[in-house]
Amino acid sequence: MLTQPMEHIKIDFLHAGNWMTSPPHVVDAGKTYEEVARLAAKLELSFLPIIDKEGYPVGSITVNQLMYALINGYHDQKINPAMHVQNHHIIKESTNILDLLTLQHQCFLIVNSSNKLIGVLTRRDILDAISKYMYRLQQKESNAEILSIVLDRAYEGIAVVDSNGILIEFNEAYSRFVGVKREDAIGRHVTEVIENTDLHMTVKTATPARGVLQTIQGQPMVVHRIPIWKDGAVVGAIGMLIFEGVSEVYEILDRLQSEKIKEQGPPTPSSPKQHYADSMIIDRIIGSSESIVHIKRLARKAARTIATILITGESGTGKEVFAKSIHQQSSYFNGPFISVNCGAIPEHLFESELFGYEEGAFTGAKKGGKLGKFELAQNGTIFLDEIGELSLILQTKLLRVLQEREAERVGSIKKYKLNVRIIAATNRNIVEMVENGTFREDLYYRLNIIRLHLPPLRERVEDIPTLLAYYVKDICKRYGIAEKTLSSEVVATLMTYHWKGNIRELVNTVEHLVTMTDKGHIEVGDLPDMIRNSPSHVKQIADAKNDYLIDQFKTKNGHIEKEMILQALKAAQGNKSRAAELLGIHRTTLYQKLKKYDL
Repeated sequence: MLTQPMEHIKIDFLHAGNWMTSPPHVVDAGKTYEEVARLAAKLELSFLPIIDKEGYPVGSITVNQLMYALINGYHDQKINPAMHVQNHHIIKESTNILDLLTLQHQCFLIVNSSNKLIGVLTRRDILDAISKYMYRLQQKESNAEILSIVLDRAYEGIAVVDSNGILIEFNEAYSRFVGVKREDAIGRHVTEVIENTDLHMTVKTATPARGVLQTIQGQPMVVHRIPIWKDGAVVGAIGMLIFEGVSEVYEILDRLQSEKIKEQGPPTPSSPKQHYADSMIIDRIIGSSESIVHIKRLARKAARTIATILITGESGTGKEVFAKSIHQQSSYFNGPFISVNCGAIPEHLFESELFGYEEGAFTGAKKGGKLGKFELAQNGTIFLDEIGELSLILQTKLLRVLQEREAERVGSIKKYKLNVRIIAATNRNIVEMVENGTFREDLYYRLNIIRLHLPPLRERVEDIPTLLAYYVKDICKRYGIAEKTLSSEVVATLMTYHWKGNIRELVNTVEHLVTMTDKGHIEVGDLPDMIRNSPSHVKQIADAKNDYLIDQFKTKNGHIEKEMILQALKAAQGNKSRAAELLGIHRTTLYQKLKKYDL
């Protein structure tokens, strides 16, 4: 049974239904281990719920268990749900995520009032929700007590450091694991408490790291490190320790990888990993800002339906990434995903490209004819990108197909039925085009059944450090060079840049920095002239100079600060915690100043 939720925290924001993945990918109880393993590999999932014929959850199977089964030769053996009932916990949509923190299950199956499966929730989903909740709490004045409760209830180990790498929070879970009491850890440098940690470096580089391995107490553990930003500067970092041993998993993966390499021969260094592009899942889209989390939530709901979707947003915001993710999470995921750039098709070839043609339909037609894009997308998804570039004549032809859900090849008199999920996208203001008469109103209403508007990068600047961290690592790996790091000044500069080309421009900038900078640590001077000469960077330098003058003033007038500390200590009757409150600073900061003034 779940514990009762905290009475003073009643917030729909933390309901499990808001963070679940729906509809979930499931397996029938009668499937074999090999069939389930292939599905898990295709979808890159860490576990799959098992349901019976009526749709009731009867178990769940993890990747660890699948690999164990395959290695031991159980390929054709049917899954026994009774052996996999301990991996999950069944909850309702309205369950408060805070009530799940103390539970050690790695996945939660969410059921409706009829107890049928409607979604799944992972530990990562819970961490994302809590991270967002903690951010909201920071905006309120009296949040210390609530924040303390969240930290103490968390099953994961959580450590928070300030800008100097000094521990200012250290929850009970982390304390038990490393064997250091919380009161002994607070106020010490993180490297003195947690072995092999890079949390203090996260503050310096302003680069988040998710899912990295760190050896603690002699075993490899998965950790997340997230910088804390305030007023354009990194003021601390949060470290999360995921209590999930990975030794056995990686041992099995190494064995499987070695066998695969022997069979296939050495890989080509420059060949891209196609499965990354072909297996997009909504939860893997980078970003935790409120705007992008809201869009991902809408995308999950849209994926449940077969309705047509219209994705709008500036160039480079990731419209095709969302389209692929929705396809992978929809009921059409077993079918193909066909992308069509409507702006690149000449008007006289539009019908033959989209609907195909018969042999002899026109001069130069291929023998046997050719399948159109809609035929290629049968039982899958067709993505009509740059839909706003179509002329009114082509809009009319497309509208007829969408209305009738059937088409015919050029040169044919026989129509074929369409079973295709349609997702359209444009970077133009399509509402304005309808008002101006350059886009058909009836076609707009056919496409605009579900609308997703992707925000530009400048409206979700808190996601920029995470995007930078991912692409620096990805591009270094792609080019086969040692991983490089960005200085916090570089990250701060890139967060103030306008990014007209959005994520596409950011990726190009990272690629330039990685390939054109010889040293391993990238500084502001390595940035392209266009960014360094931008108005935002010039203002940033001016603000930094002003801050430097203020720091100088503080140094010259240190005796004033010393007097204020003495007065606060006197008023607090020597109680340092109370004195820190009176001064409006953290207790750790007060200890540093006491040492500085030899008090």
